[in-house]
Amino acid sequence: MNLFRKLHRSLSHCQGGRLLEFCHSVFHETLTSLRNFAPLTFDEQGQHRQHDRRIVAFESSCQTLLLKLIAFLRVNIDPASPTEVRRLEKWEAQNDELLAHVRARRGELHEDEESEESDLGEEFLDSFTAIARENYKIDEIFNETYSDLETIVDFLEEMQRLDPSHDDKLKALLKLLTKDAVLKKHKVIIFTEFMTTARYLKKQLQAGDITGVDEIDSDSKRDRADIIQEFAPYYNESTSAKLAAEGRAEIRVLISTDVLSEGLNLQDATRLINYDLHWNPVRLMQRIGRVDRRMSPAVEKQLVADHPDQAALRGKVAYWNFLPPDDLEGLLHLYSRVAFKTLRISKVFGIEGKQLLKPEDDFDALRDFTHTYEGEASPAEQLHLEYQKLLRENPALEPFLNTAPLRLFSGKEHIKPDTRAVFFCYRLPAEDKTLPPEQAWEGEAGRTGWYLYDLASDQISEDPPRVAEMIRSTVETPRRLAIEPATLRDVRLKIEKHIKNTYLKQVQAPVGVKPVLKCWMELN
Repeated sequence: MNLFRKLHRSLSHCQGGRLLEFCHSVFHETLTSLRNFAPLTFDEQGQHRQHDRRIVAFESSCQTLLLKLIAFLRVNIDPASPTEVRRLEKWEAQNDELLAHVRARRGELHEDEESEESDLGEEFLDSFTAIARENYKIDEIFNETYSDLETIVDFLEEMQRLDPSHDDKLKALLKLLTKDAVLKKHKVIIFTEFMTTARYLKKQLQAGDITGVDEIDSDSKRDRADIIQEFAPYYNESTSAKLAAEGRAEIRVLISTDVLSEGLNLQDATRLINYDLHWNPVRLMQRIGRVDRRMSPAVEKQLVADHPDQAALRGKVAYWNFLPPDDLEGLLHLYSRVAFKTLRISKVFGIEGKQLLKPEDDFDALRDFTHTYEGEASPAEQLHLEYQKLLRENPALEPFLNTAPLRLFSGKEHIKPDTRAVFFCYRLPAEDKTLPPEQAWEGEAGRTGWYLYDLASDQISEDPPRVAEMIRSTVETPRRLAIEPATLRDVRLKIEKHIKNTYLKQVQAPVGVKPVLKCWMELN
């Protein structure tokens, strides 16, 4: 699903929705097996073992995956096996037009001059080592790899039918840049998450007669400081006159990935466009913070003196967010997740106003807050306050919790008839990027997860208020153990499998990283 999450525009307007329908049909099942990345699922003992981001960006991802699959085959095909050699040669001959298109697109999108000279996939050969044939079912791995290649080819062929004339999101951006009174003549920075999208936008905006366009990403060959100075000279120790004297063109429209999202002074501009919605609201705030920064009176005086037409714009920032279309939002739930996170951050830091991602957004439209600025706590806040009250009323509780062993188990007699459930509290691991890679998953990073398994319905709840209602106890609450040990063990294994298939996959935890059971309790 990681590839599908890179789609950035309304697919329903592309070729009558053909690509979206195709995505639905493919993603209803597993997209690719990628057995070359998980040969342990084909060990000779026959045991199955588990091995644990818009059209342009998606196209680039598909191309990269295609080339990695080809590289895997080249590394592992036995040169002495005519059958294996001819199979790859035949596949390449059958797809020669597509591979030529991929080569051209790679050179265009990645500014890679060497791509036209080297064999496709050569750049990824070092990513693979030949697997030991005596340990794995190599024929099955090859079959799955060729099946994956065909799926990627289907995607790429479908995307070949598309062109910028079908890109409604690009059309909306061009309309904004040419019709808005400020944007059509003053500076604006456009943020996008992906390098391929940034380079695509530069090409299309230039083709649309937008002047003063440039682009920067993590792989840009130009000096980053020069690009920043050409876009925001006044707040980077230069002026428009100095740039002209040095023969340097001033940038009016700067397209950037998040390489410019923090720690830089770009406040020569007062307009910003989020071409895509980053999943992390902190990143969105960092983007806006590049233009919404403290101003220098001296710099402002010189800037307005050199550009009097900007006087009315100084001191006020405006920005636009391109939101996912309804059909794609239904698949990704991106807007709702970012809106919720933004709301919580806004609430914590007291950011004024009710506008979040859309002008009509209102704080009380989201689930976790009952009233806007009325001082009522969210469910999570209420639970935290309840916990703090317990610690205050029971001085011996905190020292006990700090020294209690893991996997504490108890049982509770529940007042609701026929209740049979088990509560689990796990520490869910997360990567600590401040630590060396080999220790990154061993620290205290992560969060606590609550899970309630209902034996009657076979359902798992992760809703803290509901779970809290079930497990809330006092010192007088009767302790009762009635569920069979074997049943308890089976339930625990189901919960850990659920965590593995949800949380651990979401954070891409390495093999061997597991949740830690802190305590659990049966309810009867």
